[in-house]
Amino acid sequence: MLASVVESKEMASELMVHSYKHGFSGFAAKLTESQAQKVAQLPGVVRVIPNSFHKLQTTRSWDFLGLSSHSPVNALHNSSMGDGIIIGIFDTGIWPESKAFSDEGLGPIPSSWKGACEPGKQFDPKIHCNRKIIGARWIIDGMLADYGQLLNTSGNQEFLSPRDANGHGTHLASTAAGAFVDNVSYKGLGLGTARGGAPRARLAIYKVCWSVFGGWCSAADVLKAFDEAIHDGVDVLSLSLGLPPPLFSDIDKRGGIDFGSFHAVANGITVVCSAGNDGPSAQTVLNTAPWILSVAASTIDRAFPTAITLGNNETFSGEAIFTGKEIGFRSLIYPEAKELNPKPPGACEYLSVNASMVAGKVVLCFTTVTVVPAVIVLSAAEVVKEAGGVGLIVAKNPSNDMYPCINGFPCIEVDYEIGTRMLYYIRSTSFPVVKLSPSKTIVGKPVLAKVAHFSSRGPNSKSPAILKPDIAAPGVNILAAASPLDTFQDGGYVMHSGTSMAAPHVAGIVALLKGIHPDWSPAAIKSALVTTAWTNHPSGFPIFAEGSPQKLANPFDFGGGIANPNGAADPGLVYDMGTADYINYLCAMDYNITAISRLTGLPTVCPYEELSILDVNLPSITIPNLRNSSTLTRTVTNVGASNSIYRAVIEPPFGTSVSVKPNVLVFNNKTKKVTFTVTVTTAHQVNTGYFFGSITWTDGVHTVRSPLSVRTEILQPYISEN
Repeated sequence: MLASVVESKEMASELMVHSYKHGFSGFAAKLTESQAQKVAQLPGVVRVIPNSFHKLQTTRSWDFLGLSSHSPVNALHNSSMGDGIIIGIFDTGIWPESKAFSDEGLGPIPSSWKGACEPGKQFDPKIHCNRKIIGARWIIDGMLADYGQLLNTSGNQEFLSPRDANGHGTHLASTAAGAFVDNVSYKGLGLGTARGGAPRARLAIYKVCWSVFGGWCSAADVLKAFDEAIHDGVDVLSLSLGLPPPLFSDIDKRGGIDFGSFHAVANGITVVCSAGNDGPSAQTVLNTAPWILSVAASTIDRAFPTAITLGNNETFSGEAIFTGKEIGFRSLIYPEAKELNPKPPGACEYLSVNASMVAGKVVLCFTTVTVVPAVIVLSAAEVVKEAGGVGLIVAKNPSNDMYPCINGFPCIEVDYEIGTRMLYYIRSTSFPVVKLSPSKTIVGKPVLAKVAHFSSRGPNSKSPAILKPDIAAPGVNILAAASPLDTFQDGGYVMHSGTSMAAPHVAGIVALLKGIHPDWSPAAIKSALVTTAWTNHPSGFPIFAEGSPQKLANPFDFGGGIANPNGAADPGLVYDMGTADYINYLCAMDYNITAISRLTGLPTVCPYEELSILDVNLPSITIPNLRNSSTLTRTVTNVGASNSIYRAVIEPPFGTSVSVKPNVLVFNNKTKKVTFTVTVTTAHQVNTGYFFGSITWTDGVHTVRSPLSVRTEILQPYISEN
């Protein structure tokens, strides 16, 4: 075809750039405009388009969040990329040799820093600390006190130092504040420039979690780390760890996170914690104290589609991290009941096959659990590979977090619908075959972000009137630095998923906000994030939450929404709080006065008047037991133009009426704060589940949105007392 335009096969061969024959039939060639027009007019040509250039991408999450390093105006540049802000990471340590922790171009260590770099096994402060890693401590005494007899650091399974054997802490630190590193990919996928959210921020590492103990962290050690961090002068703390909520009134037994974070927040340090990975079940969210910024996990607008072609020429799109060579048409089998022990048939987690059954073949299996840990997929793939199989297709509840199988073995995930269609093909064909193509990377449209299936959900089981999680951020297939000891790492980088990965995204954003607004309190920063978060994609399409079934996301899935850093940098109004407000919360929760005094370190007397937990000045409203009508108060502080007028826009939850007084807020040079009341009345005559709405203040420029969650409870749950 090309020769007919350029008049010779020799010239056509010289001009040819690519020939496309697997995904579609076509070619790329170097042509003049007139030659291109001639090709376009040939029979059978669908379209001729000019070549274009795509900007390289990696942890796509920062561009997805609107913090492109190529944009001259956004929170990234307005904050000087977080320069001078210190982010503390409580985790498994750090691998200091990673290029992500280069201090090239950074100025002196901030004068506010009072911390230290501590020596230990394979960690020399003179070599491994710099102007990026300005602090590194390792804290293990609490763990040794309970499990010292189990400590075994042989074989580099662990290092008695800040060095990271696990890789989890390294991944988080580079996500929050990693330096720019060019040409990073994961086995060829997601190629681009890697960086953290605040690439010029400094890192203070507190190793409190230990691989040799299964990644666990002693509460005593965590509390010690809080203590050191407050002394050292960190600005933000990121903790991707947590324990289930304790029994009611156990505030003096809650361990290191709630206790330590209270003091950190009282000292002006924003504490960011992961919300947990026990979703999509309700009431699984962790780190529920109102002074903590709890983060759920979302996907981003990136996918790794992987083509699966059946022998009948029907092609499906699965997802995988498969970068090996194409697997040409091979037999496709589904292990039936007689071939499995134990049953059920074709269940990935019970897969038992032999060489005579699967050698040289691709296996289809189904999962029988709602949420599939990566270990199930990896374990099934290992069974198939050891028996001589060449690939695995896993039909499962839809989700986007994936891990590559060992040594490039293809394990491709599809949803149940596609899996069922493949099974029908197998059972209706004498010799079913399948072809597996390598994964590709796509970003932007048509991929939409969703709340990840594993992300823990509200409502808050400890304090139902306190919305948790607070916010969502990218936490699926996040590409960041790794320890070389990480089994899955490729060239010093790896993709991991979890709310662990979401928390450092928010920590990086908080560092940017601190750089722009150094006088903002942790509560003001939290408010700015919650009230400006995305509840719809920028295109206007709603955000869904993965689960069974998938549904529209609500505040118990993502709090205020997916973090919007540029919006949070200029929120207009904030709901501010301080230590006295948190003490009032504890009093309203009927905590023991002695316990509150232990927490605060101050003599505490709760007010004689009855306090309502509904009046805690949060940027959200949750009413868990509305019977007839309830009135609560909020106070907003103007952080925008001094002369401004805000009007209320109300979206009432189904079956309720909501009124705000006053419904117009006027600010000027003298009036910086305004208090308003919210009255919610239910029309329901029965106990209900939660319904959702919002209260939004707008001045035409800013949109300050508070999520509103209401559950009607006409009759209280029956309680018997012996």
